[in-house]
Amino acid sequence: MRARTFTKYLLTAGLAAAACAAAPAFAQAQGQGQGQGQDDGQGGDAPAQRGRRVVQPYIEVSQVVSAQLSPGNDVVTFTQVAAGVDINVQSRNSGASVSLRYERNIAYDDDAVDTDTISGIARGTLAVVPGTLSLEAGALASRSRADGGGAVTANPLVREDAESRVYSAYAGPSLRTRVGDVGIEGVARVGYNRFEIDNALVTQGGNAIDTFDDSITYMGQLRAATRPGEALPVGLAVTAGGFQEDIGNLDQRVRDLYVRGDVTVPLSPTLAVVAGAGYEDVEVSSRDALRDANGVAQRDENGRFITDSTAPRRIAFAVDGLLWDVGVLWRPSSRTSLQASVGRRYDSTTYYGTFTYAPSERSAFALSAYDGVSGFGGVINNGLARLDSDFEAIRNPVTGDFGGLVSGTQGQAIVGSLGSVRSAAFRGRGVNASYQRTVGRTTAALGAGYDRRTFIAAAGTVLAPLNGLTDESYYVIGGLSRQVGENASIATNGYVNWFDGAGGNDATAAGVSAAYNQSITRRLTGRAAISVDYVDSEFTAEDFAFATALVGLRYDF
Repeated sequence: MRARTFTKYLLTAGLAAAACAAAPAFAQAQGQGQGQGQDDGQGGDAPAQRGRRVVQPYIEVSQVVSAQLSPGNDVVTFTQVAAGVDINVQSRNSGASVSLRYERNIAYDDDAVDTDTISGIARGTLAVVPGTLSLEAGALASRSRADGGGAVTANPLVREDAESRVYSAYAGPSLRTRVGDVGIEGVARVGYNRFEIDNALVTQGGNAIDTFDDSITYMGQLRAATRPGEALPVGLAVTAGGFQEDIGNLDQRVRDLYVRGDVTVPLSPTLAVVAGAGYEDVEVSSRDALRDANGVAQRDENGRFITDSTAPRRIAFAVDGLLWDVGVLWRPSSRTSLQASVGRRYDSTTYYGTFTYAPSERSAFALSAYDGVSGFGGVINNGLARLDSDFEAIRNPVTGDFGGLVSGTQGQAIVGSLGSVRSAAFRGRGVNASYQRTVGRTTAALGAGYDRRTFIAAAGTVLAPLNGLTDESYYVIGGLSRQVGENASIATNGYVNWFDGAGGNDATAAGVSAAYNQSITRRLTGRAAISVDYVDSEFTAEDFAFATALVGLRYDF
């Protein structure tokens, strides 16, 4: 309990601090080709070009009724008290978006509902030297329901025994400058990630799954590049960098170091071919679990394996040698960009790329394919770093949870699906897409994705049986809001997550919600909402379905 309280305070501070820091995430690091150089040396756009300031603190008091539809018919009633703040501050060189909420559920006769939760997301950019040096930061606090080794929904049922908690935060500087014809870009960041669950997950076969606990991530990259047509007819670039994640479970370590050169050959003013080659050194290692006199691996009170700190470090995966890729770079306008590459990394074929299209401030589409080696925490940290610093978090109107989708200039889903929560490091490949559009008084956002994680574990350790196994997850998440007249609004949310775990640990979760808000005075708003959530999991013998309704008041300061 003390560890959980400390983590909540830590992430609250991180969410607040992120309001005054962060930089353009030109380097996407692990899972996006390491940000290794499909660029013409021009860099990205400034983080924000609009002057805007919105700071909205609020409090809410609501009465909630939750009815179990399946397998039982229990009904619980509780009072929900919440306080939060939504911030969006943008200037020419700096910007920040923050959505932070504390919620207390006060039960009448069911202790399982008597909970308190901190949730939110923050991403910011602070220009220390405008146009040259920036500070970047981001933080995330979210809830999920974990079944059979996978986090299947970011909108969990309100009962504490059915939830897990995800925390992530990072910070670091970003550099962009020019020395003659050479553009220099650098980025460095340190992150912390934590996954909390009260009890180890147990499959139907009776085998406990070792879930991720926490990790520290380090990332750094330095790049020097010339534009085509300046010093030479082609663009040249040299990039060096590295990524490391230290995972608390069994002292696992993922390390990826690289150096490479790239050449950009323009075919037209908007199209170029990009090719690169270099050297990489990738290693995944861990220690074994503490064992008793009979050789049985020992677990802590939460069901996770206890690390034997005296055991030798064992190599699970090691590759060093040539890396290469070729691709295209298409930029027909400042609002459209395509970068796609195919090559060889991690001693196998790799594909990755991004496509963004934002025809106006009212519409945006983004698509990305990724491939990288990391742990669970590295995925969350890198998702935060890719997020633009100008957005509005979309929350479940009943639970108040942040479900992973934001509405903003790039219409992005940050954690639409958390995927597998196993502790082992993995090679993660997948694709995700997001779309956002505003038409008149209606705003809609949609995210979808697929994630495949192939686990990497050292022979002779307790995680060895996981080596080569694969967990897959798919998700679709969306939200729609509309202003009705001058004093009312409606909002709807929906999600579907599918988790296909190794060993048949499958789970499906789906839910919909709708809310109506009516202004009573300039600052006081009446609220009514309803939601239905469904979970079908091999983790349990029966499916679960809940319907929840809320009526309450919100006061904006």
